[in-house]
Amino acid sequence: MPELPEVETVRRGLQPVLEGARLVSVEARRPDLRFPFPERFSERLTGKTITALGRRAKYLTMHLEGGPVLICHLGMSGSFRIETSDSNAVPGAFHHGRPKSSAHDHVVFHVISAGGSRSRVIFNDPRRFGFMLFSEGVPDTHPMLAGLGVEPTGNALDGVLLASLLKGRRSPLKAALLDQRLIAGLGNIYVSEALWRAGLSPLREAGTIARPGKNAQAQSERLAEAIRSVIADAIAAGGSSLRDYVQTDGSLGYFQHAFAVYDREGEPCAKPGCSSHIERVVQSGRSTFFCRTCQV
Repeated sequence: MPELPEVETVRRGLQPVLEGARLVSVEARRPDLRFPFPERFSERLTGKTITALGRRAKYLTMHLEGGPVLICHLGMSGSFRIETSDSNAVPGAFHHGRPKSSAHDHVVFHVISAGGSRSRVIFNDPRRFGFMLFSEGVPDTHPMLAGLGVEPTGNALDGVLLASLLKGRRSPLKAALLDQRLIAGLGNIYVSEALWRAGLSPLREAGTIARPGKNAQAQSERLAEAIRSVIADAIAAGGSSLRDYVQTDGSLGYFQHAFAVYDREGEPCAKPGCSSHIERVVQSGRSTFFCRTCQV
């Protein structure tokens, strides 16, 4: 499933075409995705101007003049693509063929920019685990977003805040970091990568980096910095292309070429001076990759 960097990459790809544009018409080519479309879905969107395109955790938010806010989730296989006569409006330099069939084009947004250029923004989702819902007020109050924790971008997530979130927690550190109520948008790939950068074992008790003392304080600061940096690096690289994920222009993200541990079972640890190999264990039904020597 796309994680935060992939969703942010999609947002940035859509932004030049959608922000400030008017929705001339909207086609919903089936009655539902994971959930039924809201009542009068196309009717309520048609004619509206898109004032902003945002992101909260792994959700895209399309803000419309006069409301409502459209909340979109890509699910496991959802993606947007842009069809426009102005090729410069389609960002991305690394082009690959799109394997997805147009039979899975479920929603088509027909838009016209402030300058008069016309585009089609198409949501394709073969597995139909994505969804589109309306929020009538502030998106953060919607049930899908209301319980989400702090964003792992910018400087909001620091060592002090991270320690307060993990204090007293006896679950494994990786499991705690995947709890969306604590930190919003972190997923399996980037938690594994951040823990390797921080030199912390995914198996250790989460609360151990929140205990009194300089050692725990240094660990929480190191982990907060690792989380922020791995997310920033992945966004800069356009995300990771695993299975279904592609960007809005059909190109593939390439942060997977910089993975230090994820999906590298049996390969040498990339940390200078380390002679160990990457191991794989299963936690809560999900693969965890780490170096038992470097991560303690």
